[in-house]
Amino acid sequence: MRRIRDEKLVIATHNSGKLHEFREMLEPYGVSLVSAGELGLDQPEETEETFVGNARIKAHFAAKATNLPALADDSGLIVPALNNEPGVHTADWAETPKGRDFSLAMKKVWTLLEEHDAPEPRLASFLCTLCLAWPDGRDMVFEGRVDGQLVWPMRGNKGFGFDPMFQPLGNSETFGEMDPDRKKTMSHRADAFQKFVSACFE
Repeated sequence: MRRIRDEKLVIATHNSGKLHEFREMLEPYGVSLVSAGELGLDQPEETEETFVGNARIKAHFAAKATNLPALADDSGLIVPALNNEPGVHTADWAETPKGRDFSLAMKKVWTLLEEHDAPEPRLASFLCTLCLAWPDGRDMVFEGRVDGQLVWPMRGNKGFGFDPMFQPLGNSETFGEMDPDRKKTMSHRADAFQKFVSACFE
């Protein structure tokens, strides 16, 4: 395993919600963070059909552009009843001419489930892949997952993305209703992040 010894780590994202989560998670480890968005980096085209492939694209792009280690996240919702869609296209389902609207994306998912007459409970999983890349081309990959079911109507205004319709197994609250500190202990990103911390800091 290769440890992070640099004082600065690039978070390869333009998503403020993800950046906020990473800053909170990495605060105890004394590493200085800067995002690709803050540095004005372009967003590379995500051409892969897997979370691993797209995480690697973003991490290596940021590492080469900044000559610093870079951490990228690619994550999404998979719904077995919808042939594991939206998957790597999760964010695309929220795209509108005026920007991303996840309320519309959640409505689209539920409408398709209704059209498919999907049985209850309507199972789903959040998957997260983290890729840590160095300017020399090497990388490390960490994967996380949380299983749950989709509920309607959506509930809660915490979190982001599909959180208001995702209820993790064994819980009565959606991620949109859940206290952020509690969510951090069980989310797909927290699962992948703990593997990353164990390998690179502990």
